Amino acid sequence: MTAENLKPRPGLRKMAKNLVPATPSGEMVLAAGVDGLLSEIRAEWRSKALIERVKNILRVDPSSACQRLLNAAIHDLRDKIIIAGVDVAGQAASIYKLPSVTKAEDVYEYSISHTLDLAYRMGLLSRPDWRRLKRAYDIRKDLEHEDDQYEAGVEDCVYVFRTCIEIVLSKDPITPVRVVDIKDIVESPTRALPSPEIVDEFEKVPDLRQVELDKFLISTSRNSAKPDIIRQNAIEALRALRPAIKRAPQAELGQYVQDLLQRQPIDLADAKIGSAAGVTPYLRQARVREFFQDFHRRMLRIGDDWAGYGEHGKLLDDFEDVGGLEFCPAEVRGSIVLWMVKCYIGEPGGYGRGINRPVFYSNTAAPRVEKIFRDSPATIAEDVEHAGNDKYVKAAIRDKHIARRLERLRDLVSPEVDGG
Repeated sequence: MTAENLKPRPGLRKMAKNLVPATPSGEMVLAAGVDGLLSEIRAEWRSKALIERVKNILRVDPSSACQRLLNAAIHDLRDKIIIAGVDVAGQAASIYKLPSVTKAEDVYEYSISHTLDLAYRMGLLSRPDWRRLKRAYDIRKDLEHEDDQYEAGVEDCVYVFRTCIEIVLSKDPITPVRVVDIKDIVESPTRALPSPEIVDEFEKVPDLRQVELDKFLISTSRNSAKPDIIRQNAIEALRALRPAIKRAPQAELGQYVQDLLQRQPIDLADAKIGSAAGVTPYLRQARVREFFQDFHRRMLRIGDDWAGYGEHGKLLDDFEDVGGLEFCPAEVRGSIVLWMVKCYIGEPGGYGRGINRPVFYSNTAAPRVEKIFRDSPATIAEDVEHAGNDKYVKAAIRDKHIARRLERLRDLVSPEVDGG
C-alpha cells in the first residue's frame, strides 16, 4: 500500500464524523422529538449553524448541547433587550434595582440571571416564561458542575430545549414603536389614526414603553396650545391603542391623569381623554360621579322632547366620547337611562305637519340611543325596566305606537332567545 493510499480522504472524514457513536442518553433525547423543536428556531440562528452544531454534540454529549442552546437563547434575549430600547432597559434596571444600563454594552455584560430578570421587568417575558427560563438556567448550572456520576437526564434536556426554543429562539424580536412614530401620526394636518401594524407593535412593547407613549398622547391632547386637529388625533390614537394596553400600564396612567387633575373637577375634555385611554375607573370615583351628575343636568336643560333634536346629536356624541354607560356610576346611571328612554319613545303624533307620523321623536337622538343601549345591554337591563315603570313612561305607552318603541329598547338589552 502506497503512502498515497494512506492519506485520509475528505469523504472518509465526513463518514467518520457521522459514525461517531451516540450515547444512550443522546439517542433517547433524539427519540423524544427534539429534532422537531430545532426546526422551529428562527432562520437568523440557522445561518449561524447553531442547529447543526447542537445536533452533532447532542448525539454524544447531551449536557453540552443543552448548555450551548441556553447560551444562544440568552444571547438572543440580550439582543432583543437592545432592540426594545436601551432607554426602556435603563428605566427598568433603575426601578427594579438591577445593574445600571446606559448603553448597549452594559446589557451584554449582564449575567444570565440578571438578563432574565431585566427581560421580565421590561415585559419581554411573561412571569410563567421567566420562571421556566430560570428553571432551565438551574439545570444548566447543574450540568456545568456534573462529574462522572451525573449525566443530564432525558427530561432535563427536553425541558431545556423546549423552553429555550419555544420562548426565545423561535420568536422574532419586538420592533419597538417610538414616540416619534406616534408624534408623526398625531401631528398630521388631517384626521389620522395609528395603523393596525402600529397597534400590534404597541401591544408587544414593554410596559414602560406603553406608559411613555400614552403619556405623550395624554399630554398632547391636554395641550391647549396645540391645534384642535392635533389634540383630536391624540385622543383618537389613545382610543385606538386602548385595547392593546396591558393592565399595569393602564393603572399607572390612571394615577398619572389623576395627578394632572390634582383637586380640579373633571371637565368634558379630561373625561374624553380618560375614556379614550381607558383610565376612568382609576380616577377618584367621587369626581367621576360628580361629572356624570353634571352631564345629567345638561341633559335635563336640553330636554328629552323631540323639538331638541338640534342639540341631541352633540349631546349624545359627547356622552359616548366620555365612556357612555360603561363608565357611568350606578348612582346616576338610572336617571340617564330614563332620560334616554323618554327621548327615544317620543310622544303621540298625528297632528300639524306630522299628521301622517304616529310618533314624534328626535331623529338625531334615536339611532344614538340604540347604539348606546346595544353597547351595554347587561349593564342597563335593570335600569331600562325601572324606566318602564316611570309614571310618565307608563302614561305614554298607552299609545300602541309608543309602546312598540319601548319594546324595541327592551329587545336591545334583553338576552337573545335561543330558538333551538
